[in-house]
Amino acid sequence: MLELYQAEDCPHSATVRETLTELGVSYVIHNPRRPGSDGEVCNEWAHEAMTDLGGTDAIPFLVDTDRQEQRYESDEIVDYLEEYYG
Repeated sequence: MLELYQAEDCPHSATVRETLTELGVSYVIHNPRRPGSDGEVCNEWAHEAMTDLGGTDAIPFLVDTDRQEQRYESDEIVDYLEEYYG
């Protein structure tokens, strides 16, 4: 399963979502922050899970539970998705 920690108004998150859509890959979205809030946490569970898994409070953050892989940075995430799901 792919899980994407992201924000709706983040252009880097949008790039990752567009790639997932183009590849036809199913995924789960977690929104740890309010859109347009300068980083205000609105979902404590998602924020805690993101920082526990990755160790950093940064989005976008992709978790591939099947491959036990994690990626930050939209360019790295897109490259990973194209390599394994393209």
